[in-house]
Amino acid sequence: MSVTAAQGFQAAGVAAGLKSTGRPDVALVVNTGRSAAVAGVFTSNRAKAHPVVWSQQVVADGQARAVILNSGGANCFTGPFGFQTTHQTAELAAEVLDVSAGDVIVCSTGLIGVGDQVFRDKVLAGTRAAASELTADGGLAAATAIMTTDTHPKQAVVHGDGWVVGGMAKGAGMLAPGLATMLVVLTTDADASARELDAALRQATRVTFDRLDSDGCMSTNDTVVLLASGESGVTPSPDELAAAVTELCADLAAQLQGDAEGASHDITIDVSGAVTEEDAVEVGRSLARSNLLMAAVFGNDPNWGRVLAAIGTTSAEFDPYDVDVSFNGVRLCAEGAPDRPVTEVDMTPRALRIELDLHAGQSRATILTNDLTHDYVHENSAYSS
Repeated sequence: MSVTAAQGFQAAGVAAGLKSTGRPDVALVVNTGRSAAVAGVFTSNRAKAHPVVWSQQVVADGQARAVILNSGGANCFTGPFGFQTTHQTAELAAEVLDVSAGDVIVCSTGLIGVGDQVFRDKVLAGTRAAASELTADGGLAAATAIMTTDTHPKQAVVHGDGWVVGGMAKGAGMLAPGLATMLVVLTTDADASARELDAALRQATRVTFDRLDSDGCMSTNDTVVLLASGESGVTPSPDELAAAVTELCADLAAQLQGDAEGASHDITIDVSGAVTEEDAVEVGRSLARSNLLMAAVFGNDPNWGRVLAAIGTTSAEFDPYDVDVSFNGVRLCAEGAPDRPVTEVDMTPRALRIELDLHAGQSRATILTNDLTHDYVHENSAYSS
């Protein structure tokens, strides 16, 4: 259940003192296999952290040997010093691993504006320590080290026919689309080219991480990378590779949704009957980003009027007076008018499914989100204190 489930990978997680709790905060994942193929997707936020700028350059040639990650500081908006820190981290990892610095992906997560000399010294010390503790059983330690407000590590594995895809993820807040929505490292021992990895990863993230929209806030550090060692000697078809990577990403996205900051409901929004998939996504996302609707869900109130009010703000093609709305299988609104009594809906379970039929076409999409709670507000009001 980790990034080391695939052959040809080692990992480690160590405590470098970046967190006041003393918990692990530096992780390292290394590809020791015959292939160094890699693909990556990154935040589309124009405010990109230094590690994202660096790592985009690393994956551009389709080759990478290692990923070094830290929690406890985003190294974003830290000036030229911060980019130098990222560069030095890659150089040190390259030195101790005997690889090129241009083949080392760097990821950071935590508070924006953290990146002084103390931060640099701890990251570098953690990098050296993690390299000395690399093991094929180090996946859990690595997944633990990248956590910030996460309450538990997130890992998953999918088995192909003689090959494996494994991965780890972190993310509990600032979950909103931008090609990626958190830090994720995926590994496979399949024999696949960088081009094939890129196609599979983009196909997977489009319908998984891109559809997770917990709070509408896009991070500056979002990174998802997929590395292939080729150690299985098996070359899956592009469709087989994409299916496995998509299954893995869907598993990790669901874990992230279930651990979202302060959430009391995990909400699946199914939109059908749309003219285009893009319309369905836009409609679903309008619900995920409606504070009024998310507050109602927190209060166990199936307020379907807030659903119609939210989707009416979109540019999607449909008639608001021809929409059906269901909560947990109970159709409360049919063709824009009341249908079943709201008392028939049980909102107490954590899982909630909101279904919309736009009656405008044949396309559909699913968005994952969470409710807006007191705990979420408290967590984010005190994040930097």
